[in-house]
Amino acid sequence: MFNNKIIYNLLNIMSKENSKNIRLNSQYLKDLSFENPNAPSSIPKIANNPNITFNIDVKAGKVSEDYYEVNLNINAKAVEGDKPESVIFLVELNYAALFNIVNLSEDELKKALLIDCPTLIFPFARRIIADCTKDGGFPPLLMEPVNFAAIIAQQNQASAGQTKQ
Repeated sequence: MFNNKIIYNLLNIMSKENSKNIRLNSQYLKDLSFENPNAPSSIPKIANNPNITFNIDVKAGKVSEDYYEVNLNINAKAVEGDKPESVIFLVELNYAALFNIVNLSEDELKKALLIDCPTLIFPFARRIIADCTKDGGFPPLLMEPVNFAAIIAQQNQASAGQTKQ
């Protein structure tokens, strides 16, 4: 006769071994640059509604068994009006996190690394950008939330269009 407690523990161990799991282990600042090349004359120019452009890139890679690093690279550049040579400020951030990811299929892993993980760490990177611009003498640059799923869908459509040509 089997002991119910032993069966329960065995089932519990088996379910933990087969469960899908994404765990954020750590997050860290890899690189940060803030340039205010025309200070102090650039400080009042921010009131003239500068043209601010953003570039966001996500990179992910396997570090070891079940551990993956996800990098968010965010660049923000403010220029005066339509003058690209008149830089008010430039922020470049590489923010990363280490995730423990287990029992995901290849498609689920790709989605996790390029959509779910960046979505989790983006608010922290956004705060660093806001603090950096504020500390540079400008109002905090508050980035809108990013829909990483939409970005990946656009990239997939663009690559599908290129392969058809």
